[in-house]
Amino acid sequence: MAIDLLNHKLDRAFDHIDANRNGVVEREDLLGLGARILVGFGESPTSVTGASLVGSFDGIWATLARALERDGDSGIGRPDFREAMTASFVTGELYEPVFRPATLAVAELCDGDRDGEVTIGEFRTMLSAFGVAYDDVDAAFDRLDREGRGTLTVTGLVTAAADYYRSADPNAAGNWLFGPL
Repeated sequence: MAIDLLNHKLDRAFDHIDANRNGVVEREDLLGLGARILVGFGESPTSVTGASLVGSFDGIWATLARALERDGDSGIGRPDFREAMTASFVTGELYEPVFRPATLAVAELCDGDRDGEVTIGEFRTMLSAFGVAYDDVDAAFDRLDREGRGTLTVTGLVTAAADYYRSADPNAAGNWLFGPL
């Protein structure tokens, strides 16, 4: 059950990146996700925030390629993506130094006024970049907003991402990061 849940979440992550649906994730696909996020928030890739996001996404790509012993130009199919994500970030020791900075960069970008809070509109912009259906955004937001405050914290989003990518607990709130599983 736990392996099935983690694989299901990793498959969804693959689909978020593989925007052209060719069954292979390439570096350009991951950077394209970063570009969609930046465009959604009107952020330049050369700003400090934008460069942080692009650099962290590039770091994820380099880590996946190394885990599979490939050059950075080779595409990654779904089974290999699962394998590399699991070895590097789910059970491996690279989540904190490589993946977490990417989740923090995205969460901080969502916090447009830098008050530590993310509104439903900001959350919707983020999930739109990931290709999440509009109707699933409210359900995801409500599940993550456990106190019913009408906002999410940047820290809470980073924690939700860790749950989503690493937790085998079927009741983890972070499982709802991208809507219902």
